[in-house]
Amino acid sequence: MINNKRVLALVTARSGSKGLPNKNIRNLGGRPLLAWPILAAMGSSYVDKVILSTNSEAYAEIGKSYGANVPFLRPNNLANDKASSIDVVIHALDYLSERGEDYDYILLLEPTSPLTEASDIDSAILSLDSTLGKAGAAVGVSLMETQHPAFSVEISKNRFISPLIAGSFDSMPRRQDLKPIYSLDGSLYLSSVEVLYRQKSFCHDKTLGIIFDRYKSFEVDDLVDFLFIEAVLEYQIKNGLPIAKSGENL
Repeated sequence: MINNKRVLALVTARSGSKGLPNKNIRNLGGRPLLAWPILAAMGSSYVDKVILSTNSEAYAEIGKSYGANVPFLRPNNLANDKASSIDVVIHALDYLSERGEDYDYILLLEPTSPLTEASDIDSAILSLDSTLGKAGAAVGVSLMETQHPAFSVEISKNRFISPLIAGSFDSMPRRQDLKPIYSLDGSLYLSSVEVLYRQKSFCHDKTLGIIFDRYKSFEVDDLVDFLFIEAVLEYQIKNGLPIAKSGENL
């Protein structure tokens, strides 16, 4: 709770991933992937309740073992490739509200962004609450550098490259001269519940950007992403750096 406002953390983890089978329960640093956002939310100073939305009884049991509440199994129509995240969030909010549980803020965390820490969550909640009335939501973003659109090229049928934006390669800007731009990185999504119901989105003209370090911005979409994140964790453990998911090191 923050300033008498209740905060719900929702972790979404359906089974049936095709890109990396069973990725949401794949072992990362001694824990299944879905455990990382659960423990991060539980370590927050402001989150009142953590629930897991899943269509899998096995995933539900894993989530419970790490402290998440699993008040329902997600219906099939919200557990396929076409289901939107917003529909899943609203389903959870509606389910709880119908049973007398209402919240002021909703925090969405996904197992595919396991490097989000409790301190990141607290910072986002503080930022949004301090600007409430001006901002209605906050999402994680990261700085685009080597993948800045200014450096993008097209490839012709003959396999020749040409600048996508610049008129010529000679007119491409230097990296240090570029205006900083950011990409949505999936690290966290936070919104006033009232605003979420109205906007049906976390991203709109009243959304704050919470800047995450580059290493936290990687999402697990395939095996390469997973191996990168695994290497980051191994480096942190080897060098005695804190991993603040649950307030303790692995």
